[in-house]
Amino acid sequence: MKIKTNKINSANAQIEANIPKETIDANIEKIAKNLTKTASVQGFRKGKVPVAVVKKQYGERLVQDAESEALRDVLNRGLDELKISMDSLIGEPNIANFVKNADSIEVTVKIAMRPEINLDKYKDMVDAFDKPVVTDKEVEERLEKIADSQGKFVDLKRKRMARKGDSAIIDFEGSIDGELFEGGAAKEFALVLGSGQFIPGFEDQVIGMKIGEEKVIKVTFPENYGSDKLAGKDAEFKVTLSNIQEKAKVEIDDALAEKLLAGQDDKSLDNLKKQVRAQLENETVAKLYNEELKPALLETFVAKFDFDLPEFVVEQEIDVSLNKKASTMSEDEIKELRENSDKLEKLRDTFREEAQRSVRATFIIDALATAEGVKVDENEVMQTIYYEAMQMGQDPKMAYDKYKEAGYLPAIQMSMVEDKVLTQILNSKMKEA
Repeated sequence: MKIKTNKINSANAQIEANIPKETIDANIEKIAKNLTKTASVQGFRKGKVPVAVVKKQYGERLVQDAESEALRDVLNRGLDELKISMDSLIGEPNIANFVKNADSIEVTVKIAMRPEINLDKYKDMVDAFDKPVVTDKEVEERLEKIADSQGKFVDLKRKRMARKGDSAIIDFEGSIDGELFEGGAAKEFALVLGSGQFIPGFEDQVIGMKIGEEKVIKVTFPENYGSDKLAGKDAEFKVTLSNIQEKAKVEIDDALAEKLLAGQDDKSLDNLKKQVRAQLENETVAKLYNEELKPALLETFVAKFDFDLPEFVVEQEIDVSLNKKASTMSEDEIKELRENSDKLEKLRDTFREEAQRSVRATFIIDALATAEGVKVDENEVMQTIYYEAMQMGQDPKMAYDKYKEAGYLPAIQMSMVEDKVLTQILNSKMKEA
């Protein structure tokens, strides 16, 4: 068997081989002899089946197994020649060429290796920065919002017109072209004016109404409204305002702190302010990281770390982009691509630069995660999905199973690793004010 190897670069290599027909025949003979010991053939005792009978019964399967064994031998001998270990490979070797001739098989195997990335002084690429400062005014504004959220709606002490922020207790009945529609009526409904709970324009027209007043409110349902029967339609609502409630003011004092810090040893207002400041600091840092520093840091790493990329991984990334593009194309456009290989290749090339960037970023994050000792296991991924699902009022297990069935868990895990790695690096560069 003739083998020729070519190490293209540190991430890609190629093995070419010419497998003689004699090698395949010898493999068939060996596999058939082994099968005589275990094969069950009617009319023969187990272990006494003749080789010729085994060959006749298993025919094409023997040929396939013999060729597979020859390919494994090609791969093993090629890797030995290239001095590449099996555990350094990424993905399965790609059979790029497999041509059967009368006396031999010509085969080309492409292999990809995990890139070696020199991370020396990677932290020197990150500039130090000051921790964002939260002002006393911002703390007071957040406390006012917290206090307002604790307030309860009570009846007006003095009668007046409804205004923004009030809870308007209304009866309403909606119709389109004079006909009532399902779900368009309610009694004693508490609507907080300005909350955006109803369709645009409705709450604005309730503002200014008096207790006991009746009014016809005219609105138009949004074009993207959830119900096709109502989307984009003009509607009229007969509204009666039966009561107005205003939110009772809650003072920012030790009583509020005691209520909010129940279960803690220190229930003072000072401690509440400290906790609110810490929360605001975390939110400010998170916003700075997510909107500015993390994207910029990753771009810096992608630009400065130079290494060879596994070709097939880039091609897979291009395939993903191409499939996304195809989902937005017409049947005629897709048909044209199938029939015009040059046009298809030109379209693929438009995704190549971004695909290379994405693959480069993935390998960099993977290497940095090892350097920083960052890991995200499947249980942590599950907990994150469960938490987000509960926040959105969804069934956590159903959400997790949906992501798992769609094959999204590895991407979610990689995203979490990226977030942790960049956060950890940035934290090491943040200076306290």
